[in-house]
Amino acid sequence: MNVFHFKKGTEICNYNYSGNILSIRLNRQRLVVCLEESVYIHNIKDMKLLRTLLNIPRNPTGLSALSINHSNSYLAYPGSASMGEIMVYDANILKIECTIPAHDSPLAAITFNSTGTKLASASEKGTVIRVFSIPEGQRLYEFRRGMKRYVNISSLIFSMDSQFLCVSSNTETVHIFKLEHIPERSEENSSWSGYVGKMFMAASNYLPSQVSDMMNQDRAFATVRLSFLGHKNACTLVTIQKLPRLLVSSSSGHLYIYNLDPQDGGECVLIRKHR
Repeated sequence: MNVFHFKKGTEICNYNYSGNILSIRLNRQRLVVCLEESVYIHNIKDMKLLRTLLNIPRNPTGLSALSINHSNSYLAYPGSASMGEIMVYDANILKIECTIPAHDSPLAAITFNSTGTKLASASEKGTVIRVFSIPEGQRLYEFRRGMKRYVNISSLIFSMDSQFLCVSSNTETVHIFKLEHIPERSEENSSWSGYVGKMFMAASNYLPSQVSDMMNQDRAFATVRLSFLGHKNACTLVTIQKLPRLLVSSSSGHLYIYNLDPQDGGECVLIRKHR
């Protein structure tokens, strides 16, 4: 690994590792290098090696995520090669923060929000997206991307305000989920809707876990039907001129800009295309 000073164009330092480097993550405090079965954590200021995590579960893609909020510097990586378990490691104080049993099948994507207080994940099946609180590791949201087919997730990212979560895959559809505010539950709700809601929740407890989970999963708030298929893509949510936009880039060299209605959602409208 070579580290360069971007403005000066000079090399700061270089490091050799025992295996192939699969991914590199960094923020203003830490630089993390992921190998297939080990993780190296450096201090970004002097590049000193602070900790080496050895004998981690096999991670052939170097799947990992590092919070850009340097006040916590949470690092997430797979805790199992056969199941969707997530290890959350505090790279500032160098200790494991929590372990999250996120999915039944191996992980395909993980990402933090901008403040490092939420973590989203998807498994290799690609049908269900889950969001957890950090550092507690409690499940906050569960979204269903689809049911008919398994897909390969290509990007998973929060908007900067953590109001939306965007997911793209090897299919022609990009899904945007809205992270609605979770109201505190009152002890009693005498309204008819409250009574029906309690009955619904009670009935779901007697159903198989797979069926119960599906009843509690939210669908996409907004979608995009891409005009291309077969090209790798990546998406992100940004604000341009105070308006929310979805950017989708493809391996063909095109950038697509879509309008996102933050109130009503629905089908996003293509407003510009660049090459």
